[in-house]
Amino acid sequence: MSASPLPLTGLLPEGSEWMPVTHGQSGATVLHDPGNKRYVKVVPAAHADALAAERDRIEWLSATGIPGPTVLAWHASEHGASLVTSAVAGVPADQLDPTQLHAAWLSITDTVRRLHRIPAASCPYDNTLDDLIAVARATVAQNRVQTEFLPQHLQQTPPVAILDSLERELPRRREQEGADPVVCHGDLCLPNILIDPGTLHVTGLIDLGRLGRADPYVDIALLLANARGTWPDEDTARQADHDFADRYGIVLDLERQDFYLRLDPLTW
Repeated sequence: MSASPLPLTGLLPEGSEWMPVTHGQSGATVLHDPGNKRYVKVVPAAHADALAAERDRIEWLSATGIPGPTVLAWHASEHGASLVTSAVAGVPADQLDPTQLHAAWLSITDTVRRLHRIPAASCPYDNTLDDLIAVARATVAQNRVQTEFLPQHLQQTPPVAILDSLERELPRRREQEGADPVVCHGDLCLPNILIDPGTLHVTGLIDLGRLGRADPYVDIALLLANARGTWPDEDTARQADHDFADRYGIVLDLERQDFYLRLDPLTW
C-alpha cells in the first residue's frame, strides 16, 4: 500500500482527537481515538477492496466467540476508504518480557487452538497455499521482497532461489493443506495478539486482513518463530515450542514449519 499522505477529510469520524499510530507494517494510515477507544484505518481508493475484505473478516470472526475488534463504521469515497473498529484492551504480546510471555503462553496456545477448531467449512474466506504462492510469485517477479524478514540464514539467498525451493515442495504441501485445513489468522505474530497485563490472558486478535482457510502451519510457524525474539535462549524457545505443541495436540512437523517460514516473507 502507498505510504503517501491521504486526503483524510470526509474519511474520519468527526469530534475525535485522532492520534497517528506509527508502528505496524500495513502501509495504511492508522489513527487512534483513545477517548472513544477506537481505531481507524484509512487507505487510498486503489486499496478500498482489500480494506473492505478486512472489514468483512472482522465481522465474521466477531460472531465466532474469538476475541477481537468489532466494526464500528465504514466509509468509502473516490478519495479512499476508512474502517473504524473498537480498540481491543491490552498490550501487544511482543511488549511482554520473557517471564510474562511464558505466563501468557498457555492462553495464547488455547486461543490459537480455539481459532483452528472453528469448522473450516463455515469460513467464507480463503488464504490457501495457492493464494499465497501466487502472491509470492508476483512479489519476487516485481523485486519487492523485504529480505530482512527472511530467516537469517536465507537473507543473502536470491528470492528467486527461495521461490524455486518452495515450488518444488508444492505437491506435498497442497496434500497436507487439503487433509488439514483450519481457520487461520494469517499473520499470527506477537504484535497481533493482545494480552491483559494483569491476568496475562489473551484479550483479542487484531489485524485480520489475512484470516481464512489455510494450513495450520501458516499460523503455527510464524508464531513460534516470532516468539524467539522474546525468549532469552534457544533452550527456552524449544521448551516453549514443546509446550505449545503438547497443549495444541500435535507433534511439530519441522519441515512444514520451515516451508511456511520461507514462504511468508515473500507474500508481503
